[in-house]
Order: sequence, then C-alpha cells, then structure tokens
Amino acid sequence: MVRKIITIDREKCNGCGLCAEACHEGAIGIIDGKATLLRDDYCDGLGNCLPVCPTSAITFEEREAKEYNEEAVKMNMNEKMDGKPPVCGCPGSNAKTINRTEGSQDSVAAAVPVGKTQSRLNQWPVQIKLVPINAPYFEGANLLVSADCAAYAYGNFHNDFMKKKIVLIGCPKLDEGDYSKKLTEIISQNNIKSVTVIRMEVPCCGGIEQAVKNALQNSGKMLPWQVVTISISGEILD
Repeated sequence: MVRKIITIDREKCNGCGLCAEACHEGAIGIIDGKATLLRDDYCDGLGNCLPVCPTSAITFEEREAKEYNEEAVKMNMNEKMDGKPPVCGCPGSNAKTINRTEGSQDSVAAAVPVGKTQSRLNQWPVQIKLVPINAPYFEGANLLVSADCAAYAYGNFHNDFMKKKIVLIGCPKLDEGDYSKKLTEIISQNNIKSVTVIRMEVPCCGGIEQAVKNALQNSGKMLPWQVVTISISGEILD
C-alpha cells in the first residue's frame, strides 16, 4: 500500500538518538552512527520523531510501504521489557541525574587528593542539542549555559561555576542552527530558577549569549540571569 511514512536524510543526521527515544513504536534505531528506519510496519506515520530532530533530517514521504502493524509493535515492546537488548536509541543521549547531595559535594571534595578536582557535573547529557527538553533535572534548576571551550580556558570551572547547577554547553560557531528555539522550550516548559551564561571573549561566542537573551524574551519569564566572560588566557573579564 502507498502511505505516509518517515524518511531520514543520513547526510543531515548527527546520530544523537533523540528521534529513537521519541519513537514509541521502536521504528527507529541507530546503525553505524546514523538514525535508521528499522521496519516500515513499526512506523505509524504520526511523526513524533520529527520535532525532536536537531538537524531536520527527518521528513515525511508518500511511498509503497507495509501497513502499520500494532501487534508487531506490541510484541517488540514486550521483548524489550523482558530484558532483551533495545533496538533503538543512543545510550549517550539518555537523560540521567547524577546525585550529588548538598552535603556530599563538600564532603567528597574534601576527600579528593590534593591537586585533584572533584566533578560538579549533576546531569547527562550536557550538549544543548542533545539534552531532552523536559528532562526531570530541569525542575527547579539553576541553569548554566556555557561555551564549551570555557571549561578548558578557566581552570577552576567546576568549583566556581558548576556547583549545584544544570549545565548546557555548545559552540555557536561549530554547531548548525540557532540555540534560541531549544533554550526557549527548556525555559518555557520547566521551572527554571536562574540562568548564568559563560562565554569566551572572542566575537563568535556572542552567539550563545544572544541565544539565551532571545530565549528569555521569547519565554515571557522574568528570571535572574547574568553573563560571565572568560579571556583566552583564562581570566574572568566581567
């Protein structure tokens, strides 16, 4: 039969796995680092995977395809629940909270050998384009949106900026597209308490600051926020 079904542009796909997570029928899997439609009869044609794709690699097409098979989908889902290996999803993009209680962060840090730095990362993933919009760790979060190279330039980044914050990183020069839409959805749909932006002094880093400004304006929320600029030599400029 000819019907509406998804098609995936492998050239545009970055292998993030968000589409596979959004596909409740298990029709999409990650093969050789790219999203792939595993079975036509698993795809219901509703397109839950389309809006989560950060590179717009997924679209609809009309073509000859097997009819959607709800029974086959249920059987596949039951096999997954029985502990068999999942056929879809990228483990690296699954949302995880790293439990660091208020007291333990300091007590664990005190036990770290001299010269070592205790990690202050509280969640995974950290890439703006990979993080799920409604991840549970956004509830009541103090958000840190940072240029990815800032953590390399500023030596005490974990202790000075990341403690008790949810971290999102990106590079506006290298990443395709604008972060504004994704950040707007995160701020609009979650109870965010504050936003801190860490950027480098280089001009291209202004893109991450502007994206946060746009997101705050578009969300309609009045949140406390600040911008910290790091020099290429690792000093705080403002």
